[in-house]
Amino acid sequence: MARTFYDEMYDASGAVRPHYQAFSRWLADTPEELLAQRRREADLLFHRAGITFTLYGDDQGTERLIPFDIIPRSIPASEWRIVERGCIQRVQALNMFLGDLYHDQRIIKAGIVPAEQVLANEGYQIAMQGLNLHRDLYAHIAGVDLVRDGDGSYYVLEDNLRTPSGVSYMLEDRKMMMRLFPELFAAQRVAPVDHYPNLLLDTLKSSSPLDNPNVVVLTPGRFNSTYFEHAFLSREMGVELVEGADLFVRDDKLFMRTTSGAVQVDVIYRRLDDAFLDPLAFNPGSMLGVPGLLACYRSGNVVLANAVGTGVADDKSVYPYVDDMIRFYLSEEPILKNVPTFQCRKPAELSHVLANLEQLVVKETQGSGGYGMLVGPAASKAEIAEFRTRLIARPEAYIAQPTLCLSTCPTFVERGIAPRHIDLRPFVLSGKETRIVPGGLTRVALREGSLVVNSSQGGGTKDTWVVEDSSC
Repeated sequence: MARTFYDEMYDASGAVRPHYQAFSRWLADTPEELLAQRRREADLLFHRAGITFTLYGDDQGTERLIPFDIIPRSIPASEWRIVERGCIQRVQALNMFLGDLYHDQRIIKAGIVPAEQVLANEGYQIAMQGLNLHRDLYAHIAGVDLVRDGDGSYYVLEDNLRTPSGVSYMLEDRKMMMRLFPELFAAQRVAPVDHYPNLLLDTLKSSSPLDNPNVVVLTPGRFNSTYFEHAFLSREMGVELVEGADLFVRDDKLFMRTTSGAVQVDVIYRRLDDAFLDPLAFNPGSMLGVPGLLACYRSGNVVLANAVGTGVADDKSVYPYVDDMIRFYLSEEPILKNVPTFQCRKPAELSHVLANLEQLVVKETQGSGGYGMLVGPAASKAEIAEFRTRLIARPEAYIAQPTLCLSTCPTFVERGIAPRHIDLRPFVLSGKETRIVPGGLTRVALREGSLVVNSSQGGGTKDTWVVEDSSC
């Protein structure tokens, strides 16, 4: 049976969907050579601005441009409102889960989430047990990865609560589209996203009980894959970009070295994993963190955004329980669906996965960036055999899901305009209130037929438009 993909621009009969009609008219009147010229301009501008992504383990060099597609992904405002409510609901429940997990553990006592799934999880940090956080917030910045199946329904593919990345590409893609095609924005109402840095700074400041806390962005350094984003966000917010060597702890307080002397730091927007934050508390070999930072944090003298220990909530083996978290903490039904998930740690589910590897997507529970993943329908017999061996050796390290028919969007590729598979990562900010900018980062799999959209796997990005419905 042929797989059916939902096309973002065209309905099943081939007619242009209402929210794409203004763009479709423009596209029909625009010569393909002009599109190619504009794409070359975009590549040149991105290169000049240093908008790059570091590809680990690549022999061709450390930095590459993320391919930018000039055909936007468009979402009608009425549809976006449902997505927005669903993402906010999900992040609120996940924050409540983290607060509960590190305090009373009611959800474990109620038998909803098995204790071994979280307490033995490598993302669980015993140092957070019993620690009270301002506003009870753990994930101040979250990215929720969404896909659409063949019937157009949105599914949450995964939650990103540690150090979610990609928002700088969302902002730069919008700037580029407005620079190259201003006439498109005059023809319809596209919701703005350029206020995100202000919302982010407000969120970070509200994470501290102080009136006007001093905020910094902590980066592992320029060799990190998303260093461009760290520098970009610190610049846009007007705060200092620091590395571990720029900071020190004295009397359980955190200070930044400056040319005018030591300056106390109150909030760290950290783009550094837990293991590297403090060599005295976590990985003793880390040269990226700050000795004594955890003690300072536990004393309440600095805020870390996101909090230590958030990784336990975005582990892919915990993902299947998020629907139950929403019901347990919010007494609501989930607005967005989870993808059906097989937990390989369960013998019956492992047997099913091993018998159906050719049809499934298998992922590492702690994996990210599209690494360590098997896409069954696209895998060779040798790759499937290798993964079978891995699964049998360490079943608890994997989950499996059906291969979704990711929606497609027209994309400008070498041979012209053709459909390519996409996903969507909206960014949710939790502070005094939970907020989300309209749109997010649309990632596109540029290889024909590929379902892997990650930048690390050759994916590109598109501008994401939330447009007022034509009937409005």
